[in-house]
Amino acid sequence: MSNPSPEARRLVVVGGVAAGLSAASRARKLDPTLHITVLERGPVVSYGACGLPYWIEGQVRERDELLVLSPETLARERNILVETNACVTEILHSRRRVVLHDGRCLPYDRLVLATGSTAVAPEITGLDAPHCFFAHTWQDFGGLHTFLQQRQPATAVVVGAGFVGLEMAGALRMRGVRVTVVDAGEHPLRWGETWFTQRIQQRLAQFQIELRTRHRVQRITDEALDDLPADMVIVAAGIRPATELAAQAGIALARNGAIAVDETLETNLPGVYAAGDCASTYHRVKRAADWVPLGTTANKMGLVAGANVTGARERFPGVVGTSIVRVCGLAVATTGLSPGAARQLGFDAISARISARSRPGYFFGEMLEVELVAERESGRLLGAAVLGERDVEGRINVVATALGAATTVDEFLFTDLCYSPPYATTWDPLLVAARQLRNARPNA
Repeated sequence: MSNPSPEARRLVVVGGVAAGLSAASRARKLDPTLHITVLERGPVVSYGACGLPYWIEGQVRERDELLVLSPETLARERNILVETNACVTEILHSRRRVVLHDGRCLPYDRLVLATGSTAVAPEITGLDAPHCFFAHTWQDFGGLHTFLQQRQPATAVVVGAGFVGLEMAGALRMRGVRVTVVDAGEHPLRWGETWFTQRIQQRLAQFQIELRTRHRVQRITDEALDDLPADMVIVAAGIRPATELAAQAGIALARNGAIAVDETLETNLPGVYAAGDCASTYHRVKRAADWVPLGTTANKMGLVAGANVTGARERFPGVVGTSIVRVCGLAVATTGLSPGAARQLGFDAISARISARSRPGYFFGEMLEVELVAERESGRLLGAAVLGERDVEGRINVVATALGAATTVDEFLFTDLCYSPPYATTWDPLLVAARQLRNARPNA
């Protein structure tokens, strides 16, 4: 690694996973004179966190396959200094310093906070039991995997029916474990519609996984969680933005609890930027600040923050909240707002839900379920859900693109989608739903 000149500006990035390394890499590309230091409190950087449940399942053979770039590679190939197991305990912005757990102080001219998120610990007696594991960090999954290998539990309870909870339920079932999923809420995955919840329950039931909603867990004992047998308990009850460091430094937080940033991702402290799960963002459908902790969002925010620390003036336009998760082989994808969420926000929302084949039956077309949501008067699309065995990801991406462009139902109906029997139908399921939605509007 070349030594920076004494005049070189210093960038410190706190956090070395998606947003942090995206920011550091972009800054390096735009400014080869920067002295860049990335501080990561965990033992590894640059890894595919979303692949960890699939390592538990066995689809990923070795956990190290999820590692993308090592500190040594980043130093050698990108001239970025990375420290792991480096916990920042304080930001002294008036002196442009960060303080580490070992008492060292590192100077900065620009600072990017990419501190990510923290697992929510529900109020349950027995969370410290040796057979109870969180499912959030690299270290969490390492301990969880070791327990599975050594103890081979017969039963497990997963607390939380979000992305990770449902992925972990499927992973454990593939290992032969009997699984129950419990969630304090009424609906999994926050779509909030009865048909959607029933579809997920049905899929889980096909794999002999029970889903109990509106279930508030009270107590973990040696072999049970409440009245449920549990040789193992996995807590995936949600996450929150990791903002303690920022708040102590006087960095403003948004109402959603994440770090408040402007469209350049700068905070209220000049020269301090925030990106990824710790930061608030703009939701383009809600047209308001929101918190959307997704890997795709984190990488893009890091890209913008990394450019702007070098003096650029790039803006992050926001997100529409697009996600997809595999639930025992069923692809479950959503974008934008559900009908219920839209109405809660004051939209006069209407929706249409259909089932249709992704391809003609003679080409083994799979059944898809599609729900489209729109504003009644203006016709502006507000959201969508697509569920099916295959051919889901492309369709949800089409709707996400339309949401970003504030497309109306009438415009969407005439989207020029491809057709050929091996790939699609003449009327794509998305457009079938759009026709029904159009008919539900006044003066249709």
